[in-house]
Amino acid sequence: MASIFISDLHLCATRPLIAGVFFDFLRGDARQADGLYILGDLFEYWAGDDDHTPFNQQVTTALREYSQGGTPLYFMHGNRDFLIGADFLASTGATLLNDPALIDIEGLPTLLLHGDTLCTDDIKYLAFRKKVRDPIYQQQFLAQTLASRKQIIAGLRAENVEEKQQKSEAIMDVAPRAVEAVMREYGCSRMIHGHTHRPALHHHQVDGTRCERWVLGDWYAAGSYLLCDAAGCRSVTL
Repeated sequence: MASIFISDLHLCATRPLIAGVFFDFLRGDARQADGLYILGDLFEYWAGDDDHTPFNQQVTTALREYSQGGTPLYFMHGNRDFLIGADFLASTGATLLNDPALIDIEGLPTLLLHGDTLCTDDIKYLAFRKKVRDPIYQQQFLAQTLASRKQIIAGLRAENVEEKQQKSEAIMDVAPRAVEAVMREYGCSRMIHGHTHRPALHHHQVDGTRCERWVLGDWYAAGSYLLCDAAGCRSVTL
């Protein structure tokens, strides 16, 4: 059995070429999987399930056609698309995963996360994350008009760009102690996450056990995925 993992595609109408790579991936490489896991930030932003732009509809249709082909499709919220809700999931046939989620791959417990909760040194971001993930906040936000929501999101994205310029790379990366604490909590020796846009394989020592942490790449310059089976994990560039 083979499981395929992707994240941080940041799909949007202004990047049609990488969207085309994604659609080809769904029709091609992704078909070899026994399960496709999207670990957040599928879209550049998501204003709500009622945002039925032609591009969003195109992505939804492609995912629905994929899942109808018989391969289980799983989705985890990212920091850009955490407002994806039940309507989108029903339209695509995707199953929502908790963050984190522990799965079994050929007998090896593997922990899946988007990755932003591991950036524990970025205190300001974690406070913002807690605010926008609150169900009451989301209910109030989604009650606004779609145009108002998009305007607010545009403002937040502009602020985010400015803040990133003032933060060090270390603060925006995961904290090793946070990684090891979560792996210890879930009793796993493999972790897969995205968010940082720094694809790599890292090794950690957790209570004397050598553990591996796979970081997924973003889809800005090229598409990529992680394939895991009985032989282990390996990264593939499209």
